[in-house]
Amino acid sequence: MLAPTLIAGIQPGGQLTITTEVENYPGFAEAIQGPWLMEQMQKQAEHLGTHFVQDTIASVDLARRPFTLIGDSGERYTADTLIVATGASANWLGLPSEAKYQGFGVSACATCDGFFFRGKKVAVVGGGNTAAEEALFLTNFADRVTLIHRRDVLRADKTNQARVMANSKIDCLFDTEVVEVLGTDAPKGVSAVRLRNTITGSSRTLEVDGLFVAIGHSPATALFKGQIEMDEAGYIKSAPDSTHTSVAGVFAAGDVKDKIFRQAVTAAGMGCMAALEAERFLAAAH
Repeated sequence: MLAPTLIAGIQPGGQLTITTEVENYPGFAEAIQGPWLMEQMQKQAEHLGTHFVQDTIASVDLARRPFTLIGDSGERYTADTLIVATGASANWLGLPSEAKYQGFGVSACATCDGFFFRGKKVAVVGGGNTAAEEALFLTNFADRVTLIHRRDVLRADKTNQARVMANSKIDCLFDTEVVEVLGTDAPKGVSAVRLRNTITGSSRTLEVDGLFVAIGHSPATALFKGQIEMDEAGYIKSAPDSTHTSVAGVFAAGDVKDKIFRQAVTAAGMGCMAALEAERFLAAAH
């Protein structure tokens, strides 16, 4: 009964729309497909009265209520409360050669693309839980997985570290960074990566068929910079046990504020919290 509008942005459904199998979302005994789950969530929201708009917000004014949002289309939207659920996206190394081969052997999603490397050699860049989990997942398909980390020890939790070290398909290269992705143009594809030792500066080439970048995520919060309080990494800050941001009437849910769990189920839970808090805010305001 609150006339909610959802402005979908350039990737409706966020990261789950580029995820294949989802095994840990409650209510499904078998693995489900991420895009299908997002489709079902949209249909459910529409059934309950949500108005969906295909637009991307270019600017916001949160200085006064009703809040004003301007879309790329030029459309002007106003709202008495706002829930920011813009999510996060994968970080890249920033190499020109990396961008050249994205989709042609360079990926940031092992669950999306791991199947294409059955029986092949791949490398994973990173040292946290994401990198460890991607490397372990890729052993289901690839013959060899090389985990490349620029420091001398992994940052992943002890359980993931133990699993990586115990897996005979995984080799770890410490104190090493990727400086260039090598490949062919016709047909375009990754053939190797050029590596540099961060201690000695020496370089070497490692032959691989694919490179998976797993160096964390960045929240999609640039739109709100200077208007909502954020931490040094750009994640929106909220009150303890709440989704309420530093602006009264503005709430944040999901990966845009959560850099610890980053799961579909925790994002959904926070979405519920934000909706309830928005409803209470409106009730109190009137």
